[in-house]
Amino acid sequence: MHYHGYLWTGDKKRFDKEGHRRPPGDPPPPPTGDDDTNGHRLNQRYKEAVAELRTGDLPPMETALWLMKPGRLVRGTWQEPKDAAGWLGEQLTEYAPRFMAEPDRDSTRLATLVNAAAERLGWGGDVSRGFYLERPSFLSVALVTCSPNRAAPDTPCPVR
Repeated sequence: MHYHGYLWTGDKKRFDKEGHRRPPGDPPPPPTGDDDTNGHRLNQRYKEAVAELRTGDLPPMETALWLMKPGRLVRGTWQEPKDAAGWLGEQLTEYAPRFMAEPDRDSTRLATLVNAAAERLGWGGDVSRGFYLERPSFLSVALVTCSPNRAAPDTPCPVR
């Protein structure tokens, strides 16, 4: 078992487009003909949603689905939960001065999050944290257990 780290910062409006962050449901029915513009548009949007989830950089709604994304998005890989949690702590420390909410900047609170992350990773869980930064930005940091992942055991690891 090992752990991958992911980090995303960006515009909150983009982050809020949940359709780009969740797996699409069943495919729509095929268009009824060449003049079925709604059917063609719906099918095109479905194809785009599938591609966006797999190739886009937006954090997925389910933490384990980071593993479906390209390996280039992995910010680090660790063999030990404590090392992965240490990376989380480094990211939180770096971004804490920009956290919008004052209580989120508290070093004791951040240390508690890091310790809880190490514990969760130790039993095979994933960790995902999000913070509002200066308007209108958002920070998403995730640690995902790989080989296998409890929530997505059949999903292959993007990086070894």
